[in-house]
Amino acid sequence: MSSYILILFVVIPVLMLLGIGLCHNRDPRPIRAVAVVGSLALTALSVYVLLEYLKLRAEIPAAEAPMLFCNSWTWFAPLNINLAIGVDGISIAMLLLSSVILLTGSFASWKIDMPKEFFLWLVLLSTGVFGFFISIDLFTMFMFYEVALIPMYLLIGVWGSGRKNYSAMKLTLMLMGGSAFLMLGLIGIYFHSAPEGGQLTWNLLEIAKNDAISHGWQQFLFPMTFVGFGVLGAMFPFHTWSPDGHASAPTAVSMLHAGVLMKLGGYGCFRVAIYLMPYAAATLSYIFLILTGISVVYGAFCACVKTDLKYINAYSSVSHCGLVLFAILMLNTTAMTGAIMQMLSHGLMTALFFALIGMIYGRTHTREITKMGGMMKIMPYLSVCYVIAGMASLGLPGLSGFVAEMTVFVGSFQHADTFHRAFTIVACCSIVITAVYILRVVGKLLFGPVQDKHHLELTDATWWERTATAALIICVAAIGCFPNFFNELINKTFTPEVFTVLGMTSPAI
Repeated sequence: MSSYILILFVVIPVLMLLGIGLCHNRDPRPIRAVAVVGSLALTALSVYVLLEYLKLRAEIPAAEAPMLFCNSWTWFAPLNINLAIGVDGISIAMLLLSSVILLTGSFASWKIDMPKEFFLWLVLLSTGVFGFFISIDLFTMFMFYEVALIPMYLLIGVWGSGRKNYSAMKLTLMLMGGSAFLMLGLIGIYFHSAPEGGQLTWNLLEIAKNDAISHGWQQFLFPMTFVGFGVLGAMFPFHTWSPDGHASAPTAVSMLHAGVLMKLGGYGCFRVAIYLMPYAAATLSYIFLILTGISVVYGAFCACVKTDLKYINAYSSVSHCGLVLFAILMLNTTAMTGAIMQMLSHGLMTALFFALIGMIYGRTHTREITKMGGMMKIMPYLSVCYVIAGMASLGLPGLSGFVAEMTVFVGSFQHADTFHRAFTIVACCSIVITAVYILRVVGKLLFGPVQDKHHLELTDATWWERTATAALIICVAAIGCFPNFFNELINKTFTPEVFTVLGMTSPAI
């Protein structure tokens, strides 16, 4: 396969932008067609790249080439800035996740107001997401990172609900604050990217190979980089933007935001902070393990006391994304594999949750569970889908949540010291808390007496809503029923030889 194929992950969204821009706002059908066809093309491209990657990885071990299909084009020679691209198993998993959620989000937004402007901003956001996951140049990665963040302000501020202006401003300011920390960390990495007298570089693979960042500088730069990405990953105490942003965002934006955008935080923490500064990761991990452990339990407890469906799912996302960062900081292959699987699992099931919440809200015009009841006999299809999403969230065997969380907890408990095992036990408690708020919502929302007689006149899911939800449920079940495929795809990135190249020689690894 030509290495040029990866650039199509940016070219296709750009073509989608042009196609939508040429459509007239008075007729939404061509706009929807461009969005769906473009999303299908990205999904097909992701599957094709996956199949080609598996073929090539069977011939070339990760120790010889950590990234495959690499290519580079010079942007600004004086600072050695390049459009450098490449993928491994983790990148491809994130590309698959992004394409599926963009596709299902397009169906979930079938009746959105001002569809032309909405899809333009949504596709621009997805352009940044896809560009981020294929980049191996730090500068280019940061550029795509910002492209993914900026559209959120308008998508929430214009198409959102509730306190949308407050939520949009809070989200933008907090994420821009995290970006400032991240930018400082990346600049510091660049100026220590090569041995004295060598050429400075932004390329991830070259920086890891040079291993030129001293231990002292690693301990200084690691917190800025990890916090910068951790803000987007809803790490405590920088998580407060997330529930407000989710609650006010329109359905497809919530799906893409929680399902994909927050994964940029976990992916960046692993790909940049830990990959390039392994010594600091090993010595400072206990600080961030405390913060992420709090995120896991605190987010679950907050979800228990909320009555707004979106806030419940938003705090659930804080808990599950905290578990991703928690597992990454364990610095062993099992836990890190679980972290990536948790990214996939959470991305799919939270997108399903937000899609269903948007569909229910569009009919009932309320998200308060105290004002709803008996939905199982009014909207049986949507209700069954909600139960499946809830079971995936609390870790029912056969669905993605069980596989991901068990891998995380088993890997975390491999550490023999009291500190790691104590925090692993605390994180495990979140499973029980999750069961409490999921079963509480299912009981109040789907069963019991109907709270409003007008709800008896509501209709069940339309064909486009069934398409979106069915696709997500199939993906959630696929990970739960065939975990070995995804485990091997991810695990081939974590070979002992690669860990040695990274300088991670801790016995835990």
